[in-house]
Amino acid sequence: MTVPTASTVLVVEDEPGLSRGLEINLKREGYRVVVAATGEAGLDLAIRHQPQLILLDVTLPGMNGFDVCREVRARGMDVPIIFLTARTEELDRVLGLELGADDYVVKPFMLRELLARVRTRLRRHSPKPAALQRYRLGEVDIDFDAQVARRGSEPVEFTAREFDLLRLFIACRGQVVTRDRILDEVWGYEAGTTTRTVDNFVLRLRQKLEPVPSEPRYFLTVYGSGYKFVG
Repeated sequence: MTVPTASTVLVVEDEPGLSRGLEINLKREGYRVVVAATGEAGLDLAIRHQPQLILLDVTLPGMNGFDVCREVRARGMDVPIIFLTARTEELDRVLGLELGADDYVVKPFMLRELLARVRTRLRRHSPKPAALQRYRLGEVDIDFDAQVARRGSEPVEFTAREFDLLRLFIACRGQVVTRDRILDEVWGYEAGTTTRTVDNFVLRLRQKLEPVPSEPRYFLTVYGSGYKFVG
């Protein structure tokens, strides 16, 4: 099975602390990250790297974010652009969207919310892969269409949510998947779900699929980040 190529996110932000924080957290989510501190440098990196998403500060030295957005669209680049700004005036929001931005996040913002918006925009702009139908993990055959699994002739019982979680892990095979991303993509931040919910469901997958659940071979814990599936 082919491992998906990590999306590249371009961060154009002149505040060093914020820029570094975004870079660190985006990398933890599994993205490739390139960073610029000026509008001119950001435009150059956008042209050279062809990122899958741009996080773009509005107030930049020299060429501002609106100018960068305008130039990116003039060059025919259909990359999602999320503005980051301290401005709250409605006219600024309208201008940014009219120039072709996809979203507008006002500082200060919650990191978890921003990362969720990044994932949402990337999903909407990504080509839809063929739905995973079957997978074999060790001695277990999994049929996602019929939502049944068997170890030899014996059924292995999964809930619909466990199938969804397993499908996400397989799609991200070899990549670190954070607990927040799992919550966003499998549960959609339903009321009452927490990162502990994720841990409990991963434990269930280990109990059903690992040869020795206490010594995981397929569902690895990446401490401080999340999990990595290597089956």
